[in-house]
Amino acid sequence: MAITDLYFKRRMRERGEYGDVYQYEKLPQKFRVQIVHIWKETIEPDPSIIHNNTKRLVGRDIGSRRAYEEIHRILLKELGLFELPIKHETYDSHFRKISKYFLNVDDIELALTVLELMCQAILSYQGKDFVDYDESTAIEETNIRFKENGIGYQYENGQIIRVDSQLIHAEVVKPALELLNKSMYKGAQEEFLKAHEHYRHGDYGNVLSECLKAFESTMLIICDTQGWEYDKKATANTLVNICMDNNLIPDFWQSHFNSLKSLLTSSIATPRNKLGSHGKGNDEKVIPEYLASYILHMTASTILFLAKAEQALE
Repeated sequence: MAITDLYFKRRMRERGEYGDVYQYEKLPQKFRVQIVHIWKETIEPDPSIIHNNTKRLVGRDIGSRRAYEEIHRILLKELGLFELPIKHETYDSHFRKISKYFLNVDDIELALTVLELMCQAILSYQGKDFVDYDESTAIEETNIRFKENGIGYQYENGQIIRVDSQLIHAEVVKPALELLNKSMYKGAQEEFLKAHEHYRHGDYGNVLSECLKAFESTMLIICDTQGWEYDKKATANTLVNICMDNNLIPDFWQSHFNSLKSLLTSSIATPRNKLGSHGKGNDEKVIPEYLASYILHMTASTILFLAKAEQALE
């Protein structure tokens, strides 16, 4: 089912109440209920145990039962539990147990874990006869519900990522993720997604480390694709020089933007080398969130810039 543009939503937009400022600390109950509705409309809820005992399962019932049973099993195993810590009836279906847990768990990371797992399941079961709702539409609606409720997360490339600005996300981060989704960029994609994961968990030192790895991996891939020689131990600075020397950026642009090389090397590599995963000694350096955010977005825009520059060579 598509999102309905109701009167109260139009009025909220007119008043500017749907903004580009997000919160990250809680998932409102309204949002959680909306998400459960999406699940119900996509993968039909599995029958309860008592229902199983009174009716032979066939077709759609078997499919949905197996889907939710697998999701429930993964949650129990990964959380180290025998039962989800919620009040439920003896004969509750797996769908009801998962939904109740999602609706009631206080820890936002656990709630997002359930949501991420459900999104992955929705996509993995696409095309099955027990799936009623177009899978891509279900994911799209999930992301719209995040925005509508002012929650700074989105589901992209198989995981929940944090979003600081919808404009930056739409124009920089998402295109970079789409580009990295190509098989040739698999290593860089994994590193960039790890950076997002560290950022979501507040591990800002590793954000810088993974951003640098993704930056370097992208340049290594470009060098390999173009047949440019480089030392296997080449650093980011050296790789930028190789790309420049081989006219990844045309000479006439380099002369007009003589600080471009400095920007590429200093905006990502320098902060990581000075603040990242080196030994801290007695002088522990605290990496602020705003710096990690800057590096994350600068990495996305730089990867996009380099990849598009390479495409222009063809």
